[in-house]
Amino acid sequence: MLCAAEERPLVCGTSLDERLDLDASLLEGADGANNQIEFLTGSLDARLGEQDAGAELRGGVVLRQGARLAGADSADIDPLTRALYLRGNVRYEGPRTQILSDSAEFSHDEGRVRFEGAEFSLADSGSRGSAEVLEINQDGRLELDGVTYTTCPAGSEDWLLLAKSIDLDTESGIGTARGIRMRFKGIPILYAPGISFPISDARKSGVLTPEIGSSGNRGNEILIPYYWNIAPNYDATITPRILTSRGLQLQTEARYLTEHNEGTAYAEYLPSDDITRSNRYLGRLNHRTEFNRRWLNRIRFVQVSDSQYFEDLGGSLSATSLTHLDRSLRFDYFGRHFEFAGRVQDFQTIDDAITAADEPYRRLPQLVVNGSWPVSARGPTLALDSELVNFDRSTGVTGWRLNLSPEVSWSLEQPGWFVKPSLRYDITHYELNNTEPLADTAPNRSLPIASLDLGFTLERDVRRGSWVQTLEPRLLYVHVPFREQSDLPVFDTIEPDLNLVQLFRDNRFIGVDRIGDTDQISFGVTSRLLALDSGREIMNATVGQTRYLSTRNVTLPDSLVDTGESSDYIAEIRFLLLKNFNFDLAHQWGTGSRGTTRSQARLQYSPGGNRVLNFAYRFRRDSIEQGDISWSWPLSRRWNFVGRYNFSFRDSEVLEQFFGLEYESCCYGVRVVSRRFISRRDGTRDSSFGLQLVLKGMASVGTAADRLLERGILGYSADLR
Repeated sequence: MLCAAEERPLVCGTSLDERLDLDASLLEGADGANNQIEFLTGSLDARLGEQDAGAELRGGVVLRQGARLAGADSADIDPLTRALYLRGNVRYEGPRTQILSDSAEFSHDEGRVRFEGAEFSLADSGSRGSAEVLEINQDGRLELDGVTYTTCPAGSEDWLLLAKSIDLDTESGIGTARGIRMRFKGIPILYAPGISFPISDARKSGVLTPEIGSSGNRGNEILIPYYWNIAPNYDATITPRILTSRGLQLQTEARYLTEHNEGTAYAEYLPSDDITRSNRYLGRLNHRTEFNRRWLNRIRFVQVSDSQYFEDLGGSLSATSLTHLDRSLRFDYFGRHFEFAGRVQDFQTIDDAITAADEPYRRLPQLVVNGSWPVSARGPTLALDSELVNFDRSTGVTGWRLNLSPEVSWSLEQPGWFVKPSLRYDITHYELNNTEPLADTAPNRSLPIASLDLGFTLERDVRRGSWVQTLEPRLLYVHVPFREQSDLPVFDTIEPDLNLVQLFRDNRFIGVDRIGDTDQISFGVTSRLLALDSGREIMNATVGQTRYLSTRNVTLPDSLVDTGESSDYIAEIRFLLLKNFNFDLAHQWGTGSRGTTRSQARLQYSPGGNRVLNFAYRFRRDSIEQGDISWSWPLSRRWNFVGRYNFSFRDSEVLEQFFGLEYESCCYGVRVVSRRFISRRDGTRDSSFGLQLVLKGMASVGTAADRLLERGILGYSADLR
């Protein structure tokens, strides 16, 4: 409905003058109820006596249609075309769009607004531009001809997208440009007949920004990803990867999400590697199904064509250090008092130095049932851990193992203390194949395991009641009698490193092929410092040790009996005493001449503003001694220096190093990173160089250097402000 005012607004629908025969449905739809337009004007001049007379609005005009608002110096109403023509200082504001122009046409029948000589801005993305002609359809779509587009703020045009035409769909959040040229600092960097780009977080099929890089092992690299938005819950990314030293590789990743299923399938294929002259591939699947609240299925599969795949075609220390690839199919059931797990599992060994006799066993299958049944609310609890598994391998002893471990325990807890006595009986039975002549093919073992676990929590106020300090001593007594176990196979059992979790376990081995005989007392104490106003933990420190009251004779094959009267001390400390500093230390040491066994420390200084500095040290006796420094530190308001230096003191060589510079302006950023690292298990090194140009709100061009920096610098953020 049309509303007008001369010096003050009139109620919508009120006649301006009985002599003014101006149809009130001039700019309405046929039903006279939709697309209502209201306007305010300083003066209204109706052209009386003329057929199909219109009106002229002068002295400033303001129009409103729903959430859209427009203003101009003057306007004309044309009843024949049912249109409004605005002239002089035209300004339009919609829910997501703002436009300034010399003139505009509001066409009711066509449901569009047309601007000439327009400047526009999109509030959601911060993007802006200009157009010779700009049209807005009633669904919020912007169509532009003769366009410049950027996300740089007003007064800056560091990068510009110039196009013959652009279609900006503010509802779907997608922009489409045709006949485009992209300029960076006035230099053309891209020509294309057409591209699509996001103006919101919406997903859309199309070519993503290429990645460009180089390395000594693979040559120059170009990746051109294509994103396929199959459905709201399905998508795929298909990426041709050109490696100048090896050939053309195809990478594909597909993701899916349904009511009960989710997962990712990934594949890489390189036909006829130019160096190895062989076809090379990688396949990976991670899947999860929730049938209902109790039943769960998980599938994990990965396969590579050869043992050097990650060394030749990967790009990280973690990938090149892999020795086995895990593949498994698992079903889980979670009941009120018990849990069930069924699994089949095998491994692909990709380290040629591992012999067949040292390869891990396949589990075909593994069935686990664990349960816990309280007798009463404050009484004892009955529990059962059980496992049946078939271990299979091409070399060595194979067969079935059944383990049953019923337990009765009683947990007595009150504020400030707990006591938990426990008694369980472990029964293990084997049915073996491929044994040595005269060896027992059905060995058994059974033994009781008794333990008493108790602890206290003491508190005191410090710093005039602003902090609380706790003292939490804990003691665990374990008794396991000796049983001869040298005739039992070792399928999946190891003796792990000592840590605070292992300190308070009743078996020094992980896995049931060995249960260590012992008569021991483990003790430890933890102290925490808590800020009362925020609840933040300022300090956490724990130290503990195990004392042995008898000798321990059960060992793994080719291992010696430990005759020591105590374990090493183990300590972990974490400090957050100062606002910008945090410090972590884990240390294991023995008495007398044993000295330090393991040590690990990290100091981080992070005062904010993308400033972070990390120092780390790792030591393992007769194995590892490494130092690590990483940082991200602004040199000025726009320049940032990043890097990492990982050095092996034991081998007197650098394991990985990279250095880079970041430059950030109001609407773009540049990253330059040079890297040298060990790419193979034999110590062979590789070098790479990356250049990444980030056009804020538009795209990232070059190498994905941000992923390397996030992985290598703890606390680094790749988000450009």
